[in-house]
Amino acid sequence: MYLSKIFAPRLREVPQDADTVSGQLMLRAGLLRKSASGIYTYLNLGLRVKQRIEEIVRQEMDGHGAQEILMPLLMPAEPWQATGRWELYGDEMFKLTDRKGRQFCLGPTHEELVTTVVGSERHSYKELPFNLYHITNKYRDEIRPRYGLIRSREFTMMDAYSFDRDETAVESSYALMFEAYTNIFSRVGLTFRPIQADSGAIGGSSSHEFTVQADNGECAYAACEHCGYAANLELSKARPARDPEKSIGALPEVEGVPTPGVHSISDVARFFGTDPGTILKSILYIADDKPWLLVLRGDDDINEAKLLKAVKAREGRMATDEEVLNILGVHPGSVGPQNVTVPIVVDEIVRNDIAYIAGAGADGFHVRNVFYGRDFVSDIVADIRTVRAGDLCPVCGHPLHTATGIEVGHTFKLGTKYAVPLHANYVDEDGSEKPYFMGCYGIGIGRTLAAIIEQHHDEKGIVWPMSVAPYQVAIIPLNRGDDAVWRAALDLHEGLQRSGVDVILDDRGESAGVKFNDADLMGFPIHVVIGNSFLKTGSFEVSLRVDKANKSLVPAQEAIAFILNLIKTVA
Repeated sequence: MYLSKIFAPRLREVPQDADTVSGQLMLRAGLLRKSASGIYTYLNLGLRVKQRIEEIVRQEMDGHGAQEILMPLLMPAEPWQATGRWELYGDEMFKLTDRKGRQFCLGPTHEELVTTVVGSERHSYKELPFNLYHITNKYRDEIRPRYGLIRSREFTMMDAYSFDRDETAVESSYALMFEAYTNIFSRVGLTFRPIQADSGAIGGSSSHEFTVQADNGECAYAACEHCGYAANLELSKARPARDPEKSIGALPEVEGVPTPGVHSISDVARFFGTDPGTILKSILYIADDKPWLLVLRGDDDINEAKLLKAVKAREGRMATDEEVLNILGVHPGSVGPQNVTVPIVVDEIVRNDIAYIAGAGADGFHVRNVFYGRDFVSDIVADIRTVRAGDLCPVCGHPLHTATGIEVGHTFKLGTKYAVPLHANYVDEDGSEKPYFMGCYGIGIGRTLAAIIEQHHDEKGIVWPMSVAPYQVAIIPLNRGDDAVWRAALDLHEGLQRSGVDVILDDRGESAGVKFNDADLMGFPIHVVIGNSFLKTGSFEVSLRVDKANKSLVPAQEAIAFILNLIKTVA
């Protein structure tokens, strides 16, 4: 392929609306163009990378026993209504009505449809397990699309669905997919970490996110380098740090203290000359229209995902100042856990043997020497705090660190969540019908592409891993007007093509600097320069994009064999 024929318009300046390195480089290198907010057109180079990722995914999925199918993007509402997710997805789902008044949606995911398809057939237990996957677009009306392909409204996903006889069998299918995912992300050149995750709207008993560490990632997690524990902050736990056992004797009495103008935790800490960890934070929260008082230490933050699970609610929000006053009779900043009329959720790290400072439940006052169990009790004790760096690992007790990453894949154990409401049953050996136990497994193809760039770039542009590069070799002739240079470039181009190499020839009449800059920006893994060295010695300059300073002078007649070996070495 000639570079002059490729539709890949480059940008010399960084696009102002691109808020990630990957987003900037995909636009600058001519991989994508933005069609609307969260919607992109893949140009030729971007599509070639996308297709290479998809082919690796297909190879691993097929190699692990999955079967490729293709389901429609337009789906009827009825299966979604049966599972309750028609309302659960809310405004994030693109919904539409046909001319006959029947409701449909553009698929944000395909659990309902695949379960309906499988459930419409009578399969014997002897046919299990099986795993069906497809690679297609998904649609979610993100309230704020951002980060290029990382959070968009139209995106390509591989999603797979396993069907098993029972919960034990699901473990085997899940392990197979875990292995396939590990192979996929390794083959595309990513450094990644599987972390325990919340199942969210997909549901199920447990799940794992495959996360690529990145500073602009939306997935925050805690990890222990000592034992390997890793979990999304929505799910992560920490071991409480215990002081040495000691007797505190008789509990001191509660003491009221006037605190005019003292409202925030930092204000209270300064006023009393104490650490925020000895202050109780009391927050009014509305979960599914029901008020709850949340009580946790002043140096902790609420983890809303954990909280909603604890109170068995679908959605929630912080109460407004007006609601606090109307429900509790006090302004925010003086709310306390004593003598309140709403149910209380206490974070499990709040201990019985610590004297806390808390709001007094009256404006302008706080109380000290407040003990949980003596001065207030709770309706629920649960882990509702967000883990922080330095907290102790729940498995081994070593310090945790926190990081952010890009979620490129997610695996779920669904159980019978979809099979039961959609009446998807298999025939067991005793002739009875039983619901399938399912797993589901998703990989964001565009997210994976973006994550590769986030991990593989430098100040000059993209540095593609060989396995996903749009072209493996870039031939850069410098003396375009010299017949010998041009013939050598053409011969090498044709020889590499005959050898099955994806090669691009920069046939433009541009300066050497422009050609080098474009080759670096677009990230082709191997660069072959044909110029003065060839005219003097008959050799080509061959270098890797990842290591431009280390060049090899290779005689023209040996170049094809050298390049083929180099591709195998770095692949």
